[in-house]
Amino acid sequence: MAAYIARRLLLMIPTILGILLISFVIVQFAPGGPVERVLAQLQGLDQSTSGRIGAGANDLSSTMQAQSADSTYRGSQGLDPKFIAELERQFGFDKPPVERFVLMLKNYASFDFGRSYFRDMSVLQLIKEKLPVSVTLGLWMTLLSYAISIPLGISKAVKDGTRFDTWTSSIVIIGYAIPGFLFAVLLVILFAGGSFWQIFPSRGLVSDNFNDLSLAGKVLDYLWHIVLPVSALVLGSFATSTFLTKNSFLDEIRKQYVLTARMKGLNDNQVLYGHVFRNAMMIVVAGFPGAFVHAFFTGSLLIENIFSLDGLGLLTYESVMNRDYPVVFANIYILALLGLVVNLLSDLTYTWIDPRIDFETREV
Repeated sequence: MAAYIARRLLLMIPTILGILLISFVIVQFAPGGPVERVLAQLQGLDQSTSGRIGAGANDLSSTMQAQSADSTYRGSQGLDPKFIAELERQFGFDKPPVERFVLMLKNYASFDFGRSYFRDMSVLQLIKEKLPVSVTLGLWMTLLSYAISIPLGISKAVKDGTRFDTWTSSIVIIGYAIPGFLFAVLLVILFAGGSFWQIFPSRGLVSDNFNDLSLAGKVLDYLWHIVLPVSALVLGSFATSTFLTKNSFLDEIRKQYVLTARMKGLNDNQVLYGHVFRNAMMIVVAGFPGAFVHAFFTGSLLIENIFSLDGLGLLTYESVMNRDYPVVFANIYILALLGLVVNLLSDLTYTWIDPRIDFETREV
């Protein structure tokens, strides 16, 4: 197993390099960029970066304003090339693409992601500030969706074809069909003071007086705030894993070894949890890494917007829109690294669930 883990860890290096290289090449051909973004904002053509331009760009803004006061300078005739060159140097675009990519890899190896173009702070610090929100949403979404889908899927497999199976399938499919953001809006309207009851807060992860509360009060306040966003996320997240669990258990229940176990006098629970469970759960475990990464980074963008939760999803979206490349590449790097590590942990979980599996005997 040690050799297999070592091979998987070594394979992560070219995988991450490939992901970063593809992303970097795409950015080179993408229209617009941080330089054009700042120039448009300074000329009053784009207000979306207002208040987020870093100190260096602000100094250049003062330079541009001084130039506009000069009678020999006319903004309508184009910007001063020296000003643009200085702006490119501030953003690091004065170097060739290959040199910038190699420098990025060198810095990323030590988790040095540089500074945000428009927030005037280090990218790592920015991610640390946003991470708790995403961890909260992702963790609760994953735990609750699996806590619902696995028991429900097992029950549906045991009662396959019954009225319970039909009705629960209808409910799960309807929940899956409703977009999470639409359900979130409905929850706000119903329970967050939209038009009916003011039961839950509609903004933030904690209250303004959170630091003044007791430990029990902080826990209750935190849970009170996450009820609506987590409910919106969980609604459609357990449908796939529910049917996956059901079909996996049905497939195992119909196998010969189950019939043999029953002929030996074992009851249904002994057969189900003593023999079927370990084999049937293999395919469910295989889907965990994707669900885990999706829940942490990609599943909560709209929910964060609706409930004013400033997490990684919202940060990534704003960074893409503002061409804040250090933040974008840092999120891609962290997401890729986390996905590869979680996939490795999933394989190790396979061996824990079923010791008969030996990855040493197969190629990576």
